[in-house]
Amino acid sequence: MAQVWMEYSPDEIAAEVGPLPDSLTYATYDGVSEPAGIDEVEVYVPPYFGPADPAIVTRMPALRLVQAPSAGVDHLLPHVPADVGLSRATGVHDPGTAELAVALILVAQRDFPRWFAQQQRGEWSQFNGGPSLADRRVLIIGYGSIGQALHRRLEGFECEVVPVATSARSGPLGPVHGIDELDELLPDADVVVLLTPLTPSTEGLVDAAFLAALPDGALLVNVARGKVVDTDALLAETSSGRLRAALDVTDPEPLPADHPLWTTPGVVVTPHVAGGTTAMRPRLFAIIKEQLERYVAGDEPVHQVPR
Repeated sequence: MAQVWMEYSPDEIAAEVGPLPDSLTYATYDGVSEPAGIDEVEVYVPPYFGPADPAIVTRMPALRLVQAPSAGVDHLLPHVPADVGLSRATGVHDPGTAELAVALILVAQRDFPRWFAQQQRGEWSQFNGGPSLADRRVLIIGYGSIGQALHRRLEGFECEVVPVATSARSGPLGPVHGIDELDELLPDADVVVLLTPLTPSTEGLVDAAFLAALPDGALLVNVARGKVVDTDALLAETSSGRLRAALDVTDPEPLPADHPLWTTPGVVVTPHVAGGTTAMRPRLFAIIKEQLERYVAGDEPVHQVPR
């Protein structure tokens, strides 16, 4: 009987979204303790957290589908055979990532690190005149489902949102600019939010020239992948005080304890936690259930990554 490996038990998923197909067998894999029957695994859902080796898929000869629990699949792409389906968790992390992006913008714009430090000292020292989010121009680079979720959340903040995708098009919330327009868009951007996947064309996208095109005081928010940004170039601009940054992802990652990004004024760092909220599990469970039902029925999986 076809086997499914995932870090959740069928009972956990059933409690949220209903029972899984009973024509499949299920084994719980946390990335550490490997269950028996790896030769029979046909559907694999890698653990969201933990030390699971993505190359384990190369030891699954019967594998037909990998359902990533994440929106990004760059860590899996080099290992999943071309004849095996690979699907991303589209929609699963939209609320959490969009929420954190908004939070990082507000934390940086309203200088929360200053207020948190003053709170620890018991110091009441007021300061006015800092940058707002209202009336600012916010570029969203990467306009998939998470980018659109962020756009919707920003609409209530009275800022101008400028979506940027691979190519110009008409989007659900208005016109979307192409990535080839960045040279024209960056000089007028107050905030740039990165939501692009990590691909050969986006690795190092935010380099010294990109950053130099931004106006003084601009804020870079990275909730995409660390390698989209040239860390040395970012450090040069932030350590001088010309630009600011709010980063949920970094290069290297995890960020070493002695890395200068931790202590550079104007830089806020969170440890890659954007998607991990209470909103994640029910959405992920719904996708797992749908994929398994489609698999049993012989239908194409949803959210497949083109290869």
